[in-house]
Amino acid sequence: MSDCLFCKIIAGEIPSEKVYEDDHVYAFKDITPVAPLHMLIIPKKHIATINDLESDDAETMGNLFLAAKKIAKHEGYDEAGYRTVMNCGEAAGQTVFHVHLHLLAGRDLSWPPG
Repeated sequence: MSDCLFCKIIAGEIPSEKVYEDDHVYAFKDITPVAPLHMLIIPKKHIATINDLESDDAETMGNLFLAAKKIAKHEGYDEAGYRTVMNCGEAAGQTVFHVHLHLLAGRDLSWPPG
């Protein structure tokens, strides 16, 4: 989508601090981190929200979590623990309408989250 911030990041039109990329996903450091490790993992396919998922997007969504696992291991947080978060809709805190997975680690994360 031409007006999607994350699509522009994937296309290289907007700079980001890339941490991981494969054929299916792109991951980069969040510009306003809430934890020492705060990455955003996005599918290269534009999907606005979880509500827009179709059954053929199952592999795409699985690839987000596989990337999170790889990044957490690479950054040394796989054994200590990490959190993944995906918001759906404005009331849940989604501000960019391109599905994305937050990967958080490096501090104690309380429950329930805000």
